Parts: sequence; C-alpha cells; structure tokens
Amino acid sequence: MEIILKEDIVGLGYKNDIVNVKPGYGRNYLIPTGKAVIASPSARKMLAEELKQRAHKLEKIKNEAQAVADKLAGVSLTIPTKVSATGSIYGSVNSLQISDELKKLGFEIDRKMIVVKDVKEVGSYQATIKLHKEVSVEVPFEVVAEEA
Repeated sequence: MEIILKEDIVGLGYKNDIVNVKPGYGRNYLIPTGKAVIASPSARKMLAEELKQRAHKLEKIKNEAQAVADKLAGVSLTIPTKVSATGSIYGSVNSLQISDELKKLGFEIDRKMIVVKDVKEVGSYQATIKLHKEVSVEVPFEVVAEEA
C-alpha cells in the first residue's frame, strides 16, 4: 500500500515522502492518526503542487536574506566601551552591542542571529551574522575606548 507521510516517522521516512507499507499498518495506524494519507493520483498532484509552492517560498526567503547580506557586506562598526588603564574592557562586547550598533545604521538584526567570539580587549574583530541557513555574512567591528 502506497501512502504519503504527513510527518517524519522514525524508521519509515520523512514528511511528504511516498512510501510502501503493509496494508494493516497504513489502514489501522498511519491514516487514522493523521500521520499519512493514501497516495491516490489526486493526493500526488496536491503533494507536487505543495512542494512547488514551498520551494518558491523558501527561495523568496533566501533571496531576501541574500539582499540583506549584500547590504551588510560593506558595513564596519565601531563600538565604544569603557576600558581600564591596562586596556581591558569592563565586561565584554557581545551580540547585543553589535545589534544595537546595526540598529543605528538602519539594520533590524536579531541578536540571536549574531555569532561573536569573546571580546574582552580593545581591537578589531569579526562577527558572523547568520541570516538564513545558507546565507551568512562577516561584519568587521572595532572596539575602542570610550571618551571620558
């Protein structure tokens, strides 16, 4: 019996896969619980259309992320912070400060998308902004002593 899976099932397949199962397993468990539907010709057409539409939406989201990445490519940040006499920063510079600096430049980037190593001294560093699972951009930033 051929069925179309509506969710991932361990040992059987992933969502939207067409798989062969024994008739009892499909009829008594998968279909009544809503985990699958019978792979009729109309269900196959609906699946193909759904996959095509989802691919179009995913491509659109990726293109939007790439456009933002292209705008961010030329940006470099300067982050003023309080510094001790030895040149060490009080605390550290993290994704929150980088997100705030990007907001000042007009970029709405969630701080959870920004990956930055520990910054505890004055100097130049790189932050990676992950806009999409396939799109990321490196943004250079410099940490400078705040004027008293």
